[in-house]
This record gives sequence, structure tokens and C-alpha cells, in this order.
Amino acid sequence: MKQRKLVVISAGLSQPSSTRLLADQLSAAGGRAAAQLGVHLDVQVVELRDLAHDITDNMLTGYAKPALKQAQEAVTAADALITVTPVFSASYSGLFKSFFDVLDKDALVDKPVLLAATAGTARHSLVLEHALRPLFSYLRAAIIPTSVFAASDDWGANSVEGPLRGRIDRAAAELAREVERREPAVVTDPFALTANFEDMLKNL
Repeated sequence: MKQRKLVVISAGLSQPSSTRLLADQLSAAGGRAAAQLGVHLDVQVVELRDLAHDITDNMLTGYAKPALKQAQEAVTAADALITVTPVFSASYSGLFKSFFDVLDKDALVDKPVLLAATAGTARHSLVLEHALRPLFSYLRAAIIPTSVFAASDDWGANSVEGPLRGRIDRAAAELAREVERREPAVVTDPFALTANFEDMLKNL
């Protein structure tokens, strides 16, 4: 069975939160869909609320503290991402955006990313197309076609077998297919020599 790394970014602020709940359901569905394709997903969840101070410090100083650095490295090394944000003022949260602002500019290039969001009302569902998709297009990610939005009403008694479950399963299956058909992510050492040292001396 192939081994791949899935990193889940949850930007919920409360504990527990519907954002984390959706993130967990998406990662579980992704794991099931990947297993059917012969892929085992090693899942790591990054809770941005725990990194809020470090993210702010990184924006002010340009230096990432160990916990944030570990999260950044996990994202860079991941074979795929699931990103889930609550909706604030008709867009992604500031904490969510700030985390991606302090990533390396090439960290998400051609990386499969499943987009998801939560809000109190379905009127915010277009945030996926008007805010999240343009952001990750700019970051050059390979965005999964199906995105997932969950309003408060989606967490009712029938949600397990309702429309939300269908969207989760469809998006997870698309993510699994993208992961299965790709080679594992390769992280380039920025300090590695890319040229032969003897050849460099000849040109002096």
C-alpha cells in the first residue's frame, strides 16, 4: 500500500468548533477513499488557534518559532491538504489568511488542496468561490473541484446521511484520486549544492 501525508488545516477559534468537526469528517472520508485506492494517508491536524501568537510574531519579525516552523514544514512536505476556515465578514478568517501569508511562496505549488468552510448560515456558501478559490489559485495549488460548505443547519439530526455527507464523500474521493495518481511530495533542501564544486572553481 502506498504511504502519503495529508495535512489538515483547521482555523476554528472555539473548542469544540464546527470547523474542526468538518475537518475531522473530511479527513476521515479522505482516508477511507484513499484506502480503497491502495493508499494509506498519514493524517496530521494543524490547529491554527494554537499557533495564533506565533503567526503574528512571524509576520512582525520574519522568524517562525518552533511550533509554527513545524507546521510550516508539515505543509510543505504534505502530499495533500484539507483546509477549513470559519467565515468572518463574508470571507476567510484573518488567522487562516495569516497562516498562508507566512508560508514559503512555493509551498503549495501543484499540491492537491480540498477547500472547506463553515458559517452560521448558508448565505455565506459563495465564500468558497469568491475568496478561498482565488487565494489558492494565486498560491498555485491544485484545487480539488468539489469544495465543502457547512452551515449550522447542516449539523442537524439527519446530517450524517444528508446533503453534507454527499459533498464530503465526493470531495474526499476527488482528493484521494489526486493523491493516488501523484508521486510523493519532494522537499528541496534550500542549502543543498545544485552544482558540482569543482566545476564552480573552474569558473573562477
